[in-house]
Amino acid sequence: MANVPSTLKPTETTVALIEMAVAKHNTRWDKTFFKAVMAGVMLSFGGLFDIIISGGSPGLAASNPGLVKLLGGFVFPVGLVMIVLQGFELLTSNLMIFPMAAIKGAIPWWGIPVNWIIVTFGNLVGSLFFAAILAKYDGLTTVPPYLPYIQAFAIEKAVTPAWYQIFLRGIGCNWLVCVAVWQSTAAKETISKVIAIWFPIWVFVTCGFDHVVANMFSLPLGIMLHADLTTADYIKKSLIASYIGNIIGGCLVGLPAVYFYLGDWNAGGLRNAEEAPEKDSHTSSQ
Repeated sequence: MANVPSTLKPTETTVALIEMAVAKHNTRWDKTFFKAVMAGVMLSFGGLFDIIISGGSPGLAASNPGLVKLLGGFVFPVGLVMIVLQGFELLTSNLMIFPMAAIKGAIPWWGIPVNWIIVTFGNLVGSLFFAAILAKYDGLTTVPPYLPYIQAFAIEKAVTPAWYQIFLRGIGCNWLVCVAVWQSTAAKETISKVIAIWFPIWVFVTCGFDHVVANMFSLPLGIMLHADLTTADYIKKSLIASYIGNIIGGCLVGLPAVYFYLGDWNAGGLRNAEEAPEKDSHTSSQ
């Protein structure tokens, strides 16, 4: 029996990502929104796990802060793993794949802002729900050492750094996130997908880069717990800066891939790809 490659080739991976974007574009907007809500919740599970490890180790943080960041970063990727394996909608990966599909003519250009807006608000709703209900009101984060850690983290993320620094951290973050999504798309079985996701996400969290959706959980939670940060300042400084940076970081993965591997490729039949390709095209609701 011939050996079957365990991963897709780069050209095949690029095509698969564009096919993914087409399927997402053709998905009903209500489904896209609620998938995005679920993605916000899943990513927040990883964020809370990180808080429990990092915020629960003040002694170790004082003596060895790098080790605490390493441990917190190690547990965070569980959120993206759950999103990818369940097929939910996360903004940061869509920041990569939608420009890829649009530049090859597989989707119309207007599909980019429509998807990004729907997914942004869905991710935000899921993150705020989790922060309020599953992190604050259940009491998990309202007592020391977690309370002062979350308040200090909000200041460290959204007050101390300059706008341009958050912007640059956003680029680094989504560069790594989209590498993780690229690698998981190339992998053909579950364990490989998990490993492919885990290491780049571990790097971005440990380094302290800024993920716009992850911050939709941690920074509003800090505001809810009375950190010295206003909602207006969070939006003007952290949200906008990390969002723009994440767009550029995603494009730094996706657009070079199109240039490297699909220079002579066109959309062909991909314009008619559907969310559920096994269904007959005349009966599908997508």
